[in-house]
Amino acid sequence: MKITGLHLLLTYQCTFECDHCFAWGSPWQSGVMKLGDIRLFLGQAQNLGTIRWIYFEGGEPFLYYATLVKGVQMAAEMGFHVGVVSNAYWASSPEDAVECLKPFKGLVQDLSVSSDLFHYSEKLSQQVQNATTAAEQLGIPIGIISVAQPQEASQSACGQLPAGESGVMYRGRAIEKLAQYTDWQPWETFDTCPNEDLREPGRVHLDPLGNIHICQGISLGNLHDTTLADICASYDPATHPICGPLLNGGPVALVNHYELPRLEKYADACHLCYSTRLALRGSFPQQLAPDQMYGVLEK
Repeated sequence: MKITGLHLLLTYQCTFECDHCFAWGSPWQSGVMKLGDIRLFLGQAQNLGTIRWIYFEGGEPFLYYATLVKGVQMAAEMGFHVGVVSNAYWASSPEDAVECLKPFKGLVQDLSVSSDLFHYSEKLSQQVQNATTAAEQLGIPIGIISVAQPQEASQSACGQLPAGESGVMYRGRAIEKLAQYTDWQPWETFDTCPNEDLREPGRVHLDPLGNIHICQGISLGNLHDTTLADICASYDPATHPICGPLLNGGPVALVNHYELPRLEKYADACHLCYSTRLALRGSFPQQLAPDQMYGVLEK
């Protein structure tokens, strides 16, 4: 497996608790990446030799501002292109946004900010407008990520959510909060994975606990136990207990492979896949991790 992008989930915590969030982000989530971890992870990314982009995401990465700034500086000094994904809660005015973004000037090649009716009361929030004004003033490239409401027509998303408006993927909290508002389809129609390339994903996500996610909640290993280079070299999608069946016939094959009960209809392929993975967590705790990705808050 060759990857060119590593997306660091700096924290599972967030200022919002959005209905569509498949990482279950909320103010009550746990899991924060420390500077020592970032240094270790970036070193492994550099040793791999194929990674060009490092992204800092969450949750909401600006909640740990000093760590974010230092992490961005370290990544830039190592020669990576750097991106940051945020909901722009910090952009209370253009002036405040400028001060917040100043440390990233010349270091960040992509600032992606979320604005839609899940985050704010209007699709283009005042905070995102302020962040856009500030980023343009500082010469930081900026784009807007927007997720449409369940009833609205939208484009499908593959991997990282693109700039522009994309549709809800019904996994995580979206199943609990939003699936009821869309038309469900027969379960046997979901015979492919439409949102991820499980053979050559191009990019993977790395969470605060060290788990490498090929899709959020499907782990390939932990960087505290195995190096990134070893994980990429040894990954065999056909023999992975979750990715193998998914590649063989999508969520339908995952259900059939493990002979699990299921409903007759689901909101989308993610809905069937995520529901099936929930039922399999006891059998594959290392591959279906961590708890945070499955809505289990630390007690």
